[in-house]
Parts: sequence; C-alpha cells; structure tokens
Amino acid sequence: MEPGVYCLVLRNPAAVLGVGHLGDVAFRPGYHLYIGSALGPGGLSRVERHRRLARERDRPAHWHVDTLLLDPRFRLVAAITATTPDRLECALARNIGGDMVAGFGATDCRCGSHLAYRARDPLDEVAAAFRAVGLAPITALF
Repeated sequence: MEPGVYCLVLRNPAAVLGVGHLGDVAFRPGYHLYIGSALGPGGLSRVERHRRLARERDRPAHWHVDTLLLDPRFRLVAAITATTPDRLECALARNIGGDMVAGFGATDCRCGSHLAYRARDPLDEVAAAFRAVGLAPITALF
C-alpha cells in the first residue's frame, strides 16, 4: 500500500474517557476528526487496521486514537485518505483546525493536537482541507 495521510471521522455522544497520560478527557457530542500519518510500513493500510479495531474491538489500546476506536460510543463513519510521501499530517491538522482536543495524538510532533471536534458533519470541510494542502482526498464511508 502507498504512503500517505488520513483523517478518521468518528461520531459520538457526550463521553468521558481515560486517554493514556492525558487522563480523563470529556468529549462533546458530534464528530471527532483524527489526523494521522501512514508513511511507515504498510502505508495507508493503517486505515484498515483502525477500521478493524473499531469493528472488532479485540485489542488493548496502543495509541490515543485506539481509545476512541475501542469504545462502543464512538462510531467510525468515514476515512479520508490521500497518497503522499511527504509528512503533511501536521499541515493538515493545522488546516482543519478549529476546536482541538489538547495533546491528543500529537506525541511525536510539535502540534498541539491531531484531534479536532465538529458539531456537524465535517466531510466536505475535511476534503477541502486536504485540497488546501495540495492533496487529492479519497473518502470512504463506513
């Protein structure tokens, strides 16, 4: 599979979850957008790992986003992907911007967060953010 970047779109009710070193995090009802990199081995097949985890919930959490994917209150509704050999996930996270969950998913970079919140369906907005950083988004609905 080719390398790239992705955005997982999750829908949830209000919830409080323990998220690693972040402790208890209050999540508002609506949509949470996780922006990730798939530049390592397997490339964008990482998105399928996330999808499988959300469906089967059969492993312990390893990454911050796993906490959301494993919780039945969070439903993975879409993944937007784009192929690129460049590290553009931070630029994409900044471009999506808005209300961010502080410290979430940004342990290996200097970003404040890689998890954004939206009250309403964000699919068009996320696709536009991909295009704004020079990427051609592909949307998969689940």
